[in-house]
Amino acid sequence: MMIETLASGYALLEGPVWDPVRGLIVADAEQGGVRCFDAAGRVETLWPHRTGIGGIVRHVTGGIVVSGRNVAHRSRADAPSAVLLDSDPERGVIGFNDITTDARGRIYAGSLGYRPRLEPGRPRPGRLHLLDLDGTARVVAEGIGLSNGLGFSADGSQFFQADTQHNVVYVYDVGADGSLSNRRDFVRPGAGRPDGLALARDGSLWLAAVWAGLVIVYHPDGRERRRLAFPVPMITSLCFGGPDLRDLYVVSGSDNSGRKDAGSIFHLRVEVPGVPVAPARVALRQAP
Repeated sequence: MMIETLASGYALLEGPVWDPVRGLIVADAEQGGVRCFDAAGRVETLWPHRTGIGGIVRHVTGGIVVSGRNVAHRSRADAPSAVLLDSDPERGVIGFNDITTDARGRIYAGSLGYRPRLEPGRPRPGRLHLLDLDGTARVVAEGIGLSNGLGFSADGSQFFQADTQHNVVYVYDVGADGSLSNRRDFVRPGAGRPDGLALARDGSLWLAAVWAGLVIVYHPDGRERRRLAFPVPMITSLCFGGPDLRDLYVVSGSDNSGRKDAGSIFHLRVEVPGVPVAPARVALRQAP
């Protein structure tokens, strides 16, 4: 498989998501902003300046939903944002990291109990929140060290979550109402730490192994299938895209590279298509 570099010169790229109309959407969590890279190489800013974004999903009405200090929607770059789920420091929710959607368009958001880059020695557990279609929110899992990559199996019956602090990818059973149960370990990577993840239609799980410069591919039963090596150690996340969902986009940060601008977007063609990530259909609140 030939790996090509599509873009570089960023600090900490996170939250890649494929938009069939616009192209690849990705955030720079440190330098700020959400950008879209189209097939012709043009770059459009969708959300200027905002930092701390760990996850992005599309919304069916247009625009994007992002994480960070809250979970918020913006229809276009110059429009006001609308908060869908706010932080609550008194209850141990200081912000949100990765987010994803199920097939119905409900949003799952992993909250943070501490700031990993500012408080590395003070870990506090986070939660997993579900934003339902009417905009109401509830907690569907607790006791997560550092919530990162989130994703569903092709049939929607299983939900996967990376816990970077505890070096494990969990798998849950999914109820009809979106609730999660029967959490158990899916895999504990032998290299790096688990960060972003994506699921393929053959049931394989593709995991960004941060600090190891790898994407590790696992069979549906958790056995390792292969490793894909990249030229920088801080591989943070990935997504499937392209017309047939066989384009794999992998993003990175700069830590341990000797540079502050090593954040890059890598691309390669793979043999299996990814599971499509549906747009969010959560009700939008009016911005003040």
